[in-house]
Amino acid sequence: MAHRKRFPGADPLNLWGNARGGSDVSVSVSAVSRTYQDRGAVHALARVSLRAARGELVAVVGPSGCGKTTLLELICGLQAPDVGTVRSAPAALMPQRDLLLPWLSALENAALALRIARRPRAQARACAAALFAELGLAGFEDARPHELSGGMRQRVAFLRTLLSEKPVLCLDEPFGALDAITRAEMQSWLARALAREPRTVVLVTHDVEEAVLLADRLVVLCARPGRVIAEIEVALPRPRARTDARVVAMREQALIALGLGDRA
Repeated sequence: MAHRKRFPGADPLNLWGNARGGSDVSVSVSAVSRTYQDRGAVHALARVSLRAARGELVAVVGPSGCGKTTLLELICGLQAPDVGTVRSAPAALMPQRDLLLPWLSALENAALALRIARRPRAQARACAAALFAELGLAGFEDARPHELSGGMRQRVAFLRTLLSEKPVLCLDEPFGALDAITRAEMQSWLARALAREPRTVVLVTHDVEEAVLLADRLVVLCARPGRVIAEIEVALPRPRARTDARVVAMREQALIALGLGDRA
């Protein structure tokens, strides 16, 4: 059996995810509703249910404002549902923006989750440094965030999330701000990274093609308040090509569920 690296360092301050236990590395959201009363009674989610099995990548797609980010925060224990239940193994959230600290180097930003967990600085840096080459960041350990490309910043942010050692990763539009070429490169990179270090992943994205390329299953939400209107199994071998007729067909299936596809 191939050796798998371990990423020690829980997050006792709960800054990078939740602190709930559970032996089964999976996510279960059952009939969850969420309304923001302090924002003029904004109904974000209405009776949403979904599951993510151990090692599964579930992509959540839907229009802007349909509660996708709220769903991730509920899974990570950063807020509570008004109705319904959320059960998850400990989860870490990678937000839409990389949120790298400008005064820290790339290496120190990546090691931040371990430092929050009170690991010694040298030990945290060594743990992060061991993965820089593997994630295509070798030679940029001492670079500040402004010296990194958008794709490299996202890799550092993902490594920081990975080093939280949470078995569930919640990724919120991780490549949404990137140009098309860099986005495609990062999609391929993420697929390889998860193949090397499997986790249960809930990925939020507006990009239906990205969801089909990466996910085991798509959960489609309607406009606010978000409700599940379709689930699509993606039983295709990896790696997947965006030109594959099966990928194109599933992309169209998801777009039709969203009311955007070609019904002719």
